[in-house]
Amino acid sequence: MFTGIVEHVGTIIDLVELDNTASGGGGWSITIGEAEPVLTDCHIGDSIAVNGTCLTITEFEKSSFKVGLSPETLRRTNLGDLKIGNKVNLERAVSAATRFGGHFVQGHVDLTAIIASITPETNSLWFKFTLSDPSYLRYIIPKGYITIDGTSLTVCEVNDKEKWFTVMLVAFTQEHVTIPTKKVGDKVNIEVDMLGKYVERILEPLIKGDGEGGGYLDNYVKNYLSK
Repeated sequence: MFTGIVEHVGTIIDLVELDNTASGGGGWSITIGEAEPVLTDCHIGDSIAVNGTCLTITEFEKSSFKVGLSPETLRRTNLGDLKIGNKVNLERAVSAATRFGGHFVQGHVDLTAIIASITPETNSLWFKFTLSDPSYLRYIIPKGYITIDGTSLTVCEVNDKEKWFTVMLVAFTQEHVTIPTKKVGDKVNIEVDMLGKYVERILEPLIKGDGEGGGYLDNYVKNYLSK
């Protein structure tokens, strides 16, 4: 579990598509350097969010660490597009002493989005995004939470007709995360607020049923009207 408050920005220093070392596990791995601030209490097997993706540390040194990427991670996130030298947002998993300044972030990226526009306003920046799967827009509400590349942000606008949403980055945030370094057309990781998904999961069967008949609420209303 994470908060979406980015602790540090690291740099990709190695990327191996078929890492047959003991820490690579025969799959895709990336090594992130310039990461000493998030490794002071590090252990093998710890969870760390890289661009909002919860990954497991398989090897580390004083200022660098390695993580493996599963095929599902590569499909769901922008991590497969990374190149050596790219910057990434880093956050350690929460501890009992963590101040919860963001929101409940699982580190389970739902999908990616494309930056549609970047517009300055005084010392802030407006970002407009379009989702790779527009159906996820139903989980995004104005003034609600969203996680973009591991950064907890507040949604400003949602346009259901044109299928986009916006956020605004204040000056402080711009200086401490990677999003402002990106350009129009770049891909970012999106994790929608999990509360909306849980509510839908609970209520949908009550309303729609199991597909063979109406749900409890639907049948209750029909029975009431029939009487």
